[in-house]
Amino acid sequence: MDFDILFQNVTIVDGTGKPAFLGAVGVTGDTITAVVPGDGTISGADAARVVEGSGKILAPGFIDIHTHSDLTVLHAPRAESRILQGVTTELCGNCGMSSFPIRQDRKCDYHYYLSEYVNPEDALSYSTLPEFVSCIEKAGHSTNLGFLVGHGNIRLAVMGFRQGEPDQAELREEKKLLEEALDAGAFGMSSGLIYPPGSFASSRELEALAARLKSYGAMYTTHMRGEGLTLVNSVKEAIALAEHTGVRVEISHFKECRKEMWHTAVKEAMQLVINARARGLDIAFDQYPYQATASGLETNIPSWAFEGGQDALKKRLCDPKTRARLREEADADHKGRWGDIYVSYAEGTDNQQWIGRSIAEIAEATGKDPADACFDVVLNSDFKSNEVNFGMCEEDIEYILSQDFGMICSDGEDETLNFPGVPHPRIYGTFPRILARYVKKRRILTLEKAISKMTGMSAARMGLADRGLIREGMKADLVLFDYNTIEDTPDYLHPEQACRGIEEVCVNGVLTASHGTHTGARAGSILKRN
Repeated sequence: MDFDILFQNVTIVDGTGKPAFLGAVGVTGDTITAVVPGDGTISGADAARVVEGSGKILAPGFIDIHTHSDLTVLHAPRAESRILQGVTTELCGNCGMSSFPIRQDRKCDYHYYLSEYVNPEDALSYSTLPEFVSCIEKAGHSTNLGFLVGHGNIRLAVMGFRQGEPDQAELREEKKLLEEALDAGAFGMSSGLIYPPGSFASSRELEALAARLKSYGAMYTTHMRGEGLTLVNSVKEAIALAEHTGVRVEISHFKECRKEMWHTAVKEAMQLVINARARGLDIAFDQYPYQATASGLETNIPSWAFEGGQDALKKRLCDPKTRARLREEADADHKGRWGDIYVSYAEGTDNQQWIGRSIAEIAEATGKDPADACFDVVLNSDFKSNEVNFGMCEEDIEYILSQDFGMICSDGEDETLNFPGVPHPRIYGTFPRILARYVKKRRILTLEKAISKMTGMSAARMGLADRGLIREGMKADLVLFDYNTIEDTPDYLHPEQACRGIEEVCVNGVLTASHGTHTGARAGSILKRN
């Protein structure tokens, strides 16, 4: 039997959750053509390349079910932040933000809305999913990419940054844009209900769109309306949408971000989901394993100030009377929390001194009120500033991780190893962190369960019939790693680095990483909903 690649003497963790076993795996072209348990070899096999895996784990390539790589892939097509931690497949377009649709006559609004990921000089020359895919395919890309359409993009195209309900004509236009994306192969729709304009949408609007998702067999993923004081009510809203429409719901990055709610709110909210699943509702969640969140720094500004878009927000921040109201509301909401929020990136010469420092530290250094210090960084960066916010506790993370119906995500994106600023380490280290910390050290998960949460479960959730498992006939997305040395070396001070212990990564049968180095291969595929 001839193979292009033969992995022999490997311990196979196949993504199903079943016990690991010694065996050999043969790859021909882009497909796994042999999986042979036993003594680790295939009798009579010949291969162009033989990988000796004694003492190593062979798993399906990790599937990141929650990323924003559609907004960065054109700048970082090699996706080193993904590949070097073993990720081979990504579901992009989460939190209501996606690369499509984009109305060309509102490009300035989209530059502002997506500013956490895109730069002012980005052409954003595409309007639809097919147009965007064409741009990606011209450059090539290293990971397999599937796409969600962002509800925020849809609402922005139809209503701009206007609060209130869409009228009947506007709702019809929103449904039309959603259907165009679904017809082009989008896996579903995401919402970002803390980010204007998505935060301006009512449950009625979301349910009207979710009903169309149901008719397509597509999914709804939601960055809920609140992940702090209102976590429980936000989960209730997600459950109600599932009950009223029957759509498949994925709760994004399940967490609790307010100290006064630690240890209790997560358990109450999770029990609501468990009860809903017992009633037959199709609800699951994803999670990243860190105590800090990451977002745009302007998320600390009260949401009502965003109506009308960037220019209107800037006027409000610069008007003394309105700013006083914003300051009062922001300080009240952030009492005891400004010291947990750190500037991870900010454009502008004056802001470079603040990168890596907390808002409380900046306020003390400048003699300003903390809210004013935050607002000034946002203004001085022309709304291109990001944060890392230490808002979660380890006990809640482990409780969430222990639930059987949760999957692993990074909430990261395709980036190079020279990303400016100090980005969140989840971009570079999420999946090895699960193995190193929560399997080996903390023993929250077995190795087999962890791999399943990172591969087979996510593939099934997306409806991918040919990825996520080591099985004959599956696509050859594979990661070989050393369980003894696996480590998430990216940290909050030095995040832009490869993880230790990732030996080899294959995407569609093509070697894409070896011993911490990207090979330059761009063998990723564009995935579409079946």
